[in-house]
Amino acid sequence: MAKAKTAEQLVGTTQPGSQAVVPVVLSGGSGTRLWPLSRAGYPKQFLPLVSGSTMIQETVARVGEADGFAPPVFICADDHRFIVAEQMRQIGVAPDAIILEPSARNTAPAVAVAARFLADRDT
Repeated sequence: MAKAKTAEQLVGTTQPGSQAVVPVVLSGGSGTRLWPLSRAGYPKQFLPLVSGSTMIQETVARVGEADGFAPPVFICADDHRFIVAEQMRQIGVAPDAIILEPSARNTAPAVAVAARFLADRDT
């Protein structure tokens, strides 16, 4: 089995004139399998379950330390926008955007919205 590559190995150093990879962080779900630790208003991705950092902070840190990455774009529920902003502030990350889902629609629509946002922004 091939060894997994790090983000930095996949992207390498951004060359002049090349575009950085924009991490899109899908932050949906209510963490029902972890209740009572998580709740609809404060789901698992915002909890420090394994370390002193939350799951969303650890996710962003994995790409934030590698060359070739732009600031992240987040897709989250309207109720979680301030939690995302605060947790990114705590680790010194300024999101490119926090896009709000009016209602949970699973992964494909969230990815489509992020792709459309980035395409519109970059044209």
